[in-house]
Amino acid sequence: MLLQAFYGIRSERQLMERMEFDLLFRWFVRLGVDDPAWDHSSFSKNRDRLLEGEIAAKFLAAVVSQPKVKRLLSSDHFSVDGTLLEAWASIKSFRRKDGSDNDASGGGRNAERDFHKEKRSNETHRSTTDPEARLYKKSDGQPARLCYMGHALMENRHGLVVGGRASLATGTAEREEALALVDAHRGKRRITLGADKAYDVANFVASLRSRSVSPHIAIDGHLSKIGKPRKTSVDRRVTRHVGYDISQRCRKRIEEVFGWIKASAGLAKIKLRGQARVDAVFTLALAAYNLVRLPKLLAAPA
Repeated sequence: MLLQAFYGIRSERQLMERMEFDLLFRWFVRLGVDDPAWDHSSFSKNRDRLLEGEIAAKFLAAVVSQPKVKRLLSSDHFSVDGTLLEAWASIKSFRRKDGSDNDASGGGRNAERDFHKEKRSNETHRSTTDPEARLYKKSDGQPARLCYMGHALMENRHGLVVGGRASLATGTAEREEALALVDAHRGKRRITLGADKAYDVANFVASLRSRSVSPHIAIDGHLSKIGKPRKTSVDRRVTRHVGYDISQRCRKRIEEVFGWIKASAGLAKIKLRGQARVDAVFTLALAAYNLVRLPKLLAAPA
């Protein structure tokens, strides 16, 4: 699975085909030159074993806890963000939960279906292909897609990921998972947390303050329908410090993590179904991102 993330290999079948002739792949998995490659169908069973043991999360934790890596990490300054992960399901599979959809005539797995002008929501509909996927629209003017949401916690010194997980795509998931990641990684010292304006919500900022976390959050100053600027929850107690401006610059590096995961690791559209599987492959991709960057960081002079 790490090889799939490193080289953007789409499927286990393609991975086994590459294993037949690529000596680097064979060396990586300790497979002899003359040994036969494994059958691709065995990966589904092995992946379920990984899910049961939460191996992906433990592997990410093991990577960042290595002594040589630990000295590269900041223990005081972090950033958090979320990204949409498109589910492996067609929008045509989003049907009514009570089964009352009127399908067009004609059979086949990809039959015609007219869902225009039909009001659909996650309360009344769900995907028949991936029931855990949620219909979500990133912003006004953007199309709604069936997706999950991935979350990452990054330290600000070198931009390495120290925690991550995938969740259902909801309007509050980013803030809820951010608090869970902070709780899992903060110590006794006060820390700072950088984030974009989607986190500029009073309840979230209050929750951070109760955890001794300084909310270095971008101010959401968009105008309301009557032209009045939205009231921000980030006050001068935070913005007057020079550290706030530094956090605002550093937090944008988390987009590099999501960009690599989607473009290089092949997670622009998740090829697994179910939140547990999506969480495992997303977390493993975060660990792979760290492993790609660490050789240069470790080789650099202190």
